[in-house]
Amino acid sequence: MIARLLQDSEAKDAARAACSERDVDEVLARVAWNVLAEPGDGVAGALIAELGPVEALRVATDADAVLVPPVTPPRALQEAIERWRPRASPQAVLDALHGAEAVRARLVLPGGALWPAAMDDLDVHAPTMLWVRGDAGLLSAEPRVAIVGARASSGYGDLLAAEFAGDLAGSGAVVISGGAYGIDGAAHRAALGVGGATVALLAGGVDRAYPQGHQSLLREIAVKGAVVSEVPCGTAPTKWRFLSRNRLIAALGQATVVVEAGWRSGSINTAGHAASLGRPLGAVPGPVTSATSSGCHRLLRDYDARCVTTTAEIRELWETTVGMPQGDAAADPEQVRLRDALSTRTAVPAQELARRSGLSVTRVEALLGLLELEGAVARSGAGWRRSVGAA
Repeated sequence: MIARLLQDSEAKDAARAACSERDVDEVLARVAWNVLAEPGDGVAGALIAELGPVEALRVATDADAVLVPPVTPPRALQEAIERWRPRASPQAVLDALHGAEAVRARLVLPGGALWPAAMDDLDVHAPTMLWVRGDAGLLSAEPRVAIVGARASSGYGDLLAAEFAGDLAGSGAVVISGGAYGIDGAAHRAALGVGGATVALLAGGVDRAYPQGHQSLLREIAVKGAVVSEVPCGTAPTKWRFLSRNRLIAALGQATVVVEAGWRSGSINTAGHAASLGRPLGAVPGPVTSATSSGCHRLLRDYDARCVTTTAEIRELWETTVGMPQGDAAADPEQVRLRDALSTRTAVPAQELARRSGLSVTRVEALLGLLELEGAVARSGAGWRRSVGAA
């Protein structure tokens, strides 16, 4: 695949048109990886990080390639190659590039001037590239706040999402959401309504408006904001891709606010990613009898989310992180992530803290020992709490 792809003049021309700032071979290789691997494929991410996208693609697709022993365990790599190779198609790469050209989408690659550094926090699960319609500069503009919630939202949720998003966008914040019905749509529309900036992260290609009822909304966002995806043009959204897309919303937002969410809402998945990345997390309370607020109450109880009821309280979420690199905790970023994963109210086991912080259980246990000596945490039964008053 790699040899045919890099010798295809049509593919090279299309790659140059979509991303002129990077080497054409790298652009083609990354688009090929977009075709081969599903979003968040950690084996693909590790292989690319070790060998670079071009050589990694050669290993993944060419049967005669000499396999350099990678960091990735051989068995995991072999299983990954078996799922990648059936998708290896130079024509699929060309179709994706032509799809981008048709909707004037540009490619944003890691390390480029427009690449949002926030995505790098996802490590090997970061996207191999992003497809963007609109202003790619918004992905790095500050501040950025993710506002998410239930698709089947109530009037109460729609009202608050619009109020928060409008006030925040009107004061210069970039509103991030997922382009869905309900809370997402209310947040996007409010941001646009005040002439503010908004970014919609999709689970399918940027050339495929989903849901269908938001075609006009997504077109407007592409003109006045940005519509973004990590999957190639032409890709259909699936349940798995929605869940995987949520990690991008959490990573891109400097804070995440859940306005309404059911007990098993996809917004809880987004909040979990935000917590594991150490991003500030807010939840809007609702009536205790409301099923659409049960997920928010769960976040307040189990994830140590901050209760937010005004735009001022939402701003406090990211403003508390301003200047943090000058503090003592910043000497060890892993401590910052662990502290953010702890709760002052609920004792959290080390294994759950590892999931929330993205650290290994062994590392979490070691850090907890240090923090206990400082009086910053206390053991409670089978779990750990952050000490009241601790930074």
